[in-house]
Amino acid sequence: MVLVTGGTGLIGSHLLFELLKNKQPVRAIYRSKKSLEKTEKVFSYYSEHPKQLMEKIDWVQADLLDTTQLNQSIKDVQYVYHCAALISFNPADYQELVKVNVKGTANIVNVCLVNRVKKLCYLSSIAALGTQTNGTPVTENTPWTDKNATVYGLTKRRAELEVWRGTQEGLPAVILNPGVVLGPGFWKSGSGSFFYFASKGNKKAPPGGTGFVSINDVVRGLIQAMGPGISKERFIFVSENLTYLEILQRIARRLGKPVPEKEYGKLAIEVFWRLDWVRSKLLNKRRRLAKQTAKSLFNRQYYSNKKATELLEFEFENLDTAIDFCCEKFKADFPEFF
Repeated sequence: MVLVTGGTGLIGSHLLFELLKNKQPVRAIYRSKKSLEKTEKVFSYYSEHPKQLMEKIDWVQADLLDTTQLNQSIKDVQYVYHCAALISFNPADYQELVKVNVKGTANIVNVCLVNRVKKLCYLSSIAALGTQTNGTPVTENTPWTDKNATVYGLTKRRAELEVWRGTQEGLPAVILNPGVVLGPGFWKSGSGSFFYFASKGNKKAPPGGTGFVSINDVVRGLIQAMGPGISKERFIFVSENLTYLEILQRIARRLGKPVPEKEYGKLAIEVFWRLDWVRSKLLNKRRRLAKQTAKSLFNRQYYSNKKATELLEFEFENLDTAIDFCCEKFKADFPEFF
């Protein structure tokens, strides 16, 4: 039996679909029945019978902070994919990020140890990696520094330390650090917002750049990393390093929308995050652009996938293939935009 946490998220739902396709007996943790609709929606992109696929999963309602529920969920499980996480770059959410990402991961590690799970595969992020200031690509061994790290990155880094603790206590484990993951669904949050942004015909793009990877590559990477003979390793999963302008240009062309030609200047970003701070205080609204996130836009970080291609012998797919598929599904979901 395989257990997947975060099965109602972008990566977790795609992982569930692939495991089902491979005839794996699967159990998945969810928090609310409403969230299950997201997984069914993802299944509908690939199957004409998403409801039937949902019924093949042993769904268990559980909280990552409740070890009793987790112990019940992990009964008879041999392999665990821990994909659940809270994603926020707002400093106001730091304590909640610690609860879900750090304490939640610590609990997963502990129940894996107690129940003698054969292997844990932890889905981390490039946000948990070190940074470079000289244009050199970041690797798995780039030294970590808290300076300029986002609150999300800090908690994912601490979560990784919990996984490494588990390996020291005898738990076979492996970590994947994907870049920005391009996949269909979740259009108004995370990586999906690139497609939503491009559909609006914006003439400018945010400054900065990072590593991108397709959802197919991440899912294949998770499954491959779970294989025998690989433990106590972490792998960067990035197929292409692009500026935000470049990725938005590719998406806009495929959506048939005006293509952005230049980036927003530093002054515009500085003004926006300050106005956003004032708006959040006056209206008691969530921040759209935190100060640290704004500053990170001007630090273009690029990543090396050399370890994955050599040690795992992994072949990344052409990112344009993923963009084409996502644009096709985006158009189908939002016909009113076209």
